[in-house]
Amino acid sequence: MVQPQAVIFDIGNVLIEWQPERYYDSRLGEAGRRELFAAVDLHGMNDRIDAGARFRDTVYDTAEDHPRWATEIRWWFDHWIDLASPRIDRSIRLMRALRQRGVPVFALTNFGDDSFAYACTQYRFLSEFDRAYVSGRMAVIKPDPRIYEMVEQDCGLPPDALLFTDDRADNIAAASARGWQVHHFKGADGWAAALVAAGLLTESEAA
Repeated sequence: MVQPQAVIFDIGNVLIEWQPERYYDSRLGEAGRRELFAAVDLHGMNDRIDAGARFRDTVYDTAEDHPRWATEIRWWFDHWIDLASPRIDRSIRLMRALRQRGVPVFALTNFGDDSFAYACTQYRFLSEFDRAYVSGRMAVIKPDPRIYEMVEQDCGLPPDALLFTDDRADNIAAASARGWQVHHFKGADGWAAALVAAGLLTESEAA
């Protein structure tokens, strides 16, 4: 196994919890949330934002198209930081430990351009990456193979020198198909162990 020369983090559910259903459950109850999500494809709306559509305009246009649920749809924009929280502190510590060791750390995230800019004002650690690959800026989302190719072209590292973690199996599979080293993120403890096994951190640094 080649020693990784850079580590790439997904953001949602790796560094920040992303559970929109949980927020809507807290406001509408589970039954109300299920009714809303069955009537309106909110995740499809979010995919359009991640692919480059304007954040506020996309949410508010969707609300206009579904007047019954207009107020609740607008929460996706108006209360976005409550959907994208809390931060996953141990993962952030691991990211910082890697940078302290001089390991380049990148982000590769499905995220709207303007929503990412806003997130950076709320979560300062998002500005600490050596490179941030944001789908909304790149106009392509994971797991499209093109986004991984664009990362390779930009960073100049061979695929097998990249170690990538993501919570979604399809995103991991697409990266692995290009020859990237991968770790399916299911919790910060497992990710810490993977970084130690790769020789990038010591046990104490990963604690």
